[in-house]
Amino acid sequence: MKKHVIIFEARGGSDKGVYGFRKDSKPIIDSFKKLGWTAEIIFYTDKDRGEIYCYTKEKADAYISRVNPGNLPSEVGYFQMLKELVANGVEGLPHPDAMVAYGAKNAVEKLKGTPIVPDDVYTYYDFESLKENFPKTLKNGVRVLKQNRGSTGEGIWRVEVIDADKYKKLKAIPLDAKLKLTEAKDNHTEEKTLQEFLEFCIQYLDGENGMLLDMPFLERIKEGEIRVLMLRDKVVNVVHKKPAEGKDSFSATLFSGAKYRYDSPDKWPELVEMVRKSIPLIQSRLGNYDLPLIWTADFILDTDKKTGKDKYVLGEINASCVGFSTHLELSDNIADEVLNLLDAEEAVNKRWAAFTK
Repeated sequence: MKKHVIIFEARGGSDKGVYGFRKDSKPIIDSFKKLGWTAEIIFYTDKDRGEIYCYTKEKADAYISRVNPGNLPSEVGYFQMLKELVANGVEGLPHPDAMVAYGAKNAVEKLKGTPIVPDDVYTYYDFESLKENFPKTLKNGVRVLKQNRGSTGEGIWRVEVIDADKYKKLKAIPLDAKLKLTEAKDNHTEEKTLQEFLEFCIQYLDGENGMLLDMPFLERIKEGEIRVLMLRDKVVNVVHKKPAEGKDSFSATLFSGAKYRYDSPDKWPELVEMVRKSIPLIQSRLGNYDLPLIWTADFILDTDKKTGKDKYVLGEINASCVGFSTHLELSDNIADEVLNLLDAEEAVNKRWAAFTK
């Protein structure tokens, strides 16, 4: 083994420190050093893709992807390179296909009808299906529409029909109905007709991986969103994200004024147990890939209509560039996990030197 790991990053974005690196990548390098390994950060660009590929293939046993796809002009070249690296013996953390499967908004839709996602969830890949179905789902009550790209709440809209009682006898909300729209980015509100909003949403459907997720708005988001931070199949941290005070506030992002509280997993035993039991189901529904190295699952409290008891509803999974800057000590766990994975791979995979002649 080469005993070297490469961490991929992208330049730009709000997650960078004064030197342009993610604040929580350097601690990972330090943790590898303590174990007798080396690691380095490489900034990916399409222009340098060939050189980066050759260097990584020659030098590294594994890569850790810490790139927010939103920071790249296009994701195509990056994912092609990662697939080639995996195909040529570099361990992918995560595998590019797993990154797509877990990180795309339609991951939630693929889990609908399970104990953690309701049936009333839809995805749209073109304007025709959006225009056909969204007026019908909007008839059921307040909705949340999420774009596949973006971050920090950008392009996540709470959609509420103004004077909804006027349309009680209709099967769908008419296109001239007025909507009250609140964006999670900063909790600002605006009004549009349904037709105007649908046309506005075309931007989220254009281009590579254009998609919209349509799901019911859960009122108990006011009590906070609960983010479970995972190191593969282990819950390592729980973040309670309470939206800012205000009538229209529902965003759980720091930018919008939400307050974060960081808890150890033992303070959320029911949620942790539910996540643990759900992992096989999540894996099977999302393509049976190995679990990402670092990923998160965001839950919102709801009330079970049959029992009146609390239940947790999955709102989103993140697997592309999950940060842990508030708990840098997790870098030691990450380095340990990577080496355990590589040791297991070496023991069973014939591509390693021990099996070649």
